[in-house]
Amino acid sequence: MSTFPAYPTHPGGLTGGPAEGALRHAHWWQRKWVRYGALITLLALSGLVILALVRQQTGTEGFLVGLGLAVLPVPLLVAAFRWLDRVEPSPWRNLLFAFAWGACAAALIAIVANSFATRWIATATADPSSADTLGATLIAPVVEESAKAAAVLLVFLFRRRDFTGIVDGVVIAGITATGFAFTENILYIGTAFGTDQLSGDRGLASVTAATFFVRVVMSPFAHPLFTVLTGIGFGVAALSAERQHVRRVLLPLTGLLLAMGMHSMWNGSSNFGEYGFYAVYGAFMVPAFGLLTFLVIWTRQRELKTVRTELPAYAAAGWLTAPEPYVLGSMKARRLAREYAAHHFGKAAARSVAEYEAYATSLAFLRHRGRSGRANPDFVVRERELLQELWRRREVARPSLAYAAHRAAPSVPVPPQLPPSWPGYGYTPVPGQPNPAGAPPNPASAPPYAAGATPYPAPATPYPTYNPYQS
Repeated sequence: MSTFPAYPTHPGGLTGGPAEGALRHAHWWQRKWVRYGALITLLALSGLVILALVRQQTGTEGFLVGLGLAVLPVPLLVAAFRWLDRVEPSPWRNLLFAFAWGACAAALIAIVANSFATRWIATATADPSSADTLGATLIAPVVEESAKAAAVLLVFLFRRRDFTGIVDGVVIAGITATGFAFTENILYIGTAFGTDQLSGDRGLASVTAATFFVRVVMSPFAHPLFTVLTGIGFGVAALSAERQHVRRVLLPLTGLLLAMGMHSMWNGSSNFGEYGFYAVYGAFMVPAFGLLTFLVIWTRQRELKTVRTELPAYAAAGWLTAPEPYVLGSMKARRLAREYAAHHFGKAAARSVAEYEAYATSLAFLRHRGRSGRANPDFVVRERELLQELWRRREVARPSLAYAAHRAAPSVPVPPQLPPSWPGYGYTPVPGQPNPAGAPPNPASAPPYAAGATPYPAPATPYPTYNPYQS
């Protein structure tokens, strides 16, 4: 278990980053541009192949109709997942990767594997009707959920700093499934349009209208709902300590199996009688959607509470002003700060405030993991990086945060910036005083973070306590 200072101190001329020799001798496949290039090439080729396959099955006109109708729910779903992710927003590159993986790579894997499996079953059983049913209820859920889960796994493994809890798992899984459903809807709606072209059906009685209603109006959340179960498994695994290897493997697998099971039940609902689809939709899908929505919103509120609990440590040390932990732990106050910055200082300032809020939230989560005994070996390095990012933006962010504090809760008293008694340590750190035996370091007596490194020195002039509530 990694240890960390209970009372963070101020920076002073520290430089970070990998050693030049390490970069110089890195193998070519370890270079970032090589990895990014390979990933972009893979997704681009997958996109071209899936485009050709879908167009071949639907025709050009059907493809365009399917594309126009399938895109309608995408902005709403992406906006919903971005709303859930507002406490600690995921980088856009992660979301773009997730959507592209779902729409291109996962969809291509599903089309090829499902078609192959269905043909094999039809040949083996000499019963094409049963092959379609088995393919939809048994093969498709396993293939599709596994393909979508691969995106969550890749972000979990290679973007670990951005994957810290349940909300991150839900967002990455949901965006991946949204991309997958987008491509699948193009295929289904385009094929239905082709059927209507042959039969001459038009309007509400057409197969196109029925397909659009079922897939886009009634159940746009179906694929995200299935894959979110996998994301929750990865999210709980991210909250586990590094040494809990079995738990970190079993939890994602459990989420994946649940996703496959719900997907299988949904695909098989048409075989449960005339009203089987509506029964499954009302009895399972809608309650499951409501329950998962409640779980994610509850988790988001817990994240805000973590921000309010952990950031006073940095306010006590002078990194933040006294009201900032409250502002950063309130979505209303954070929004007010961004709006104030945009109105008075411009869009660039609003972006700086948004970045300040995101870095402060990451800092709170990092410290919470450390106090819970789940700190990674790079805890101190990561804490230093986040503190320096905050320090660079303080001149722009602090006036806006002070305004938000005054507007959001003008009657709330601001506690003085004094070293608090940290839960779990059992003592109050006093600057300049030696530590009790076995206690974490004090600001004035902290040892270097690493051999040969210089710890953050305390400022020569203490930072004054700022109270925006005083006139």
